Amino acid sequence: MRLPRTRPRSLAGQLFAMQVVLIAAVVAGCAVFAYVSGSAQAEQTAARQVRAAALAVADSPSVREAIRTPDPSAVLQPYAEQVRRDTQIAFVTIMDTERKRWTHPDASQIGETFLGHTEEALAGETFTETYTGTLGPSIRVVTPVRDGERIVGLVSAGITVDRVSSQVREQLGALALAAGGALALGGIGTYVINARLRRHTHGMNAAELSRLHDYHQATLHAVREGLLMLDGQRRIALVNDAGRELLGLDPEREALGRTVDELALPAPLTGALLASEARVDELHLTAERVVVVNTRPVVGGEHRGTVVTLRDHTELQALTGELDSERGFTQALRSQAHEAANRLHTVVSLIELGRVEEAVEFATAELELAQVLTDRVVGAVEEPVLAALLLGKAAQANERGVELELAEDSLIDDGALPDSLPQRDLVTILGNLIDNAVEAASDGDAVAAVPAPRTASPGGAGRARVTVTALADGRELLLRVSDSGAGIGPEEADEVFRRGWSTHGAGRGLGLALVRQAAHRNGGSVELDRAPEGGARFTVRLPLGDRTATEVTA
Repeated sequence: MRLPRTRPRSLAGQLFAMQVVLIAAVVAGCAVFAYVSGSAQAEQTAARQVRAAALAVADSPSVREAIRTPDPSAVLQPYAEQVRRDTQIAFVTIMDTERKRWTHPDASQIGETFLGHTEEALAGETFTETYTGTLGPSIRVVTPVRDGERIVGLVSAGITVDRVSSQVREQLGALALAAGGALALGGIGTYVINARLRRHTHGMNAAELSRLHDYHQATLHAVREGLLMLDGQRRIALVNDAGRELLGLDPEREALGRTVDELALPAPLTGALLASEARVDELHLTAERVVVVNTRPVVGGEHRGTVVTLRDHTELQALTGELDSERGFTQALRSQAHEAANRLHTVVSLIELGRVEEAVEFATAELELAQVLTDRVVGAVEEPVLAALLLGKAAQANERGVELELAEDSLIDDGALPDSLPQRDLVTILGNLIDNAVEAASDGDAVAAVPAPRTASPGGAGRARVTVTALADGRELLLRVSDSGAGIGPEEADEVFRRGWSTHGAGRGLGLALVRQAAHRNGGSVELDRAPEGGARFTVRLPLGDRTATEVTA
C-alpha cells in the first residue's frame, strides 16, 4: 500500500523554524558570552578588591609599629580580622619575611608557615595569584610591608574561588531569565511576521513559489498579447516583451518604475492607461501600430493599480483596408461591365441601323478615352504594383464621378525602388491617400474631426478631381496626392494624424494613421498642406538610400 505523499512545509513554516533556531542560537551564544565575560569580570573584581585591602594593610603605620613589638600577633590579629570582616574577603594574613604567620582567620594557624609564593613580594613587587591554601583555592595578592627602605613583613589578602563562583551563579540566574525572555519575545515576533508572510504566500512552499515564478516568466514571454501592470501611483510594475514592442518602448531603457507620463505615448493612449474606469476594446495609435486596449482597475478597498492588455490591430487593419479596396475594385468592374454592355449595345444598334461609320467613330472614341490613362500610367510608372494600383483606383474613382489624373512630372523607372522598401507599405500609403482624396473630392468634405465649411474649388464648377504624383529620383520616392475637395483647416491637421478618424462613421478613418505609420517605418515623412485645387494635399517622402527616421510634419 502506498503511503500518502506528505506536502512539504510551507515557505512561512520553513522560515519560522529557521528563525526560531537562529534566535535560539543567538540567545544561547549571547548567554555563554555573558557567562564567560561575567566570570572573568568577577575574577577581576575580586582581584582588585583583595589588592586594595592588601595594599591598605601594608601601608598602615600601626602595622609597622606592631611588627616592631615582641608579640606582633597580639595587635595584628584583631586588626586583620576587623579588615577581613569590613571588606568581606576570605582572609588577611600578615607574616614575617620567613613566611611565619602573625594573623589568620583560623587562630590555630598562627605561627605556621604561609602556603603560597612570596619571592616577588620579598623582591619589593606586589603580585596576584590563584593558589590553594588552608581555606581552599583562592585568588590572593601578596605585597611587602616596608619600614623605610627595609622590608619587614608581608601581607596577603585573598578571596576563595567558591565565593567568586557563587557570585557568578547568582548573576547566571538573572542572565538565564533575561535570555528566556529574549527567546520568548523573539519567537512571538517571528510567529507574527511569518503569519503575515503565510497570508501573502498563500501557504505555498519554496518549490511551489519557484515553480510559480518560472511559469509566470515563461507565460509573460510566450503570450503574443501585450501585458502591462500599473501600481497605485501609475508606475509600471510589470510589462512583457509583447507590451514593450506594441508600445514602442526602448529595449535598452528599463521601463519598470517609470510612470505612464514618462513613456511619451500619444495623449489619447496615455489617457486610457491613466483612466480609473475600465476600458474595453478601444482602438489607439502608437508611432508604428494600431493597438486594441483593454484596462481593468485592481481594487481592494482602494485603487491598487491597473491591468492593461494590448492587442496588435495593425495587420488586421491593413488587411481590412486591402479588402475594402478589393471590394471597391469589384464594384468598379461590375459598373464598367454594365457600362461596356450599354456601349456594345449602342454599337450593335448603330450597325443594325446601317450607321456603320458612326458606330466605328463611337467605338473608337470610347477606346481612346479608356486608353489615355492606361498609356499615361504605364509610360510613367514602370513599377507594376503601383501601376496596377493607380489603374484600379482610377476605375474606382471614375465610378464615383471623380477624375483621377497622373501629374506630368511623374516618373518611376523599372527597378528604381529597392527591395528593402516593402510593396505592401507602398500600397498602404498610396491606396489610403487616394481613397481619402476620392472621398473628399466626391462629397466636398475634408477628412477631419470637424467638417470644414463647403467651399467652391478655384477651378469653378468643374468635375471633382484627384491628382497623383509619383516620382523616384534615385535618392527618394515622392508620392503626392491632392484633391479638389473642401480642404483641411490648420487647426485640424494634427488631429487627423493623431486621432486617425473621419466624419464617415465610427470604426473608420484609420487610413491616414496607417499612412503615417508606414512612412515612419521606412524612415520617411508625411506633409500636409493646401492643394492648388483648394483641397488637401498630402506629400510622402521615402528615402531610397540610407533610411533614417525623420519626424512626421503637418
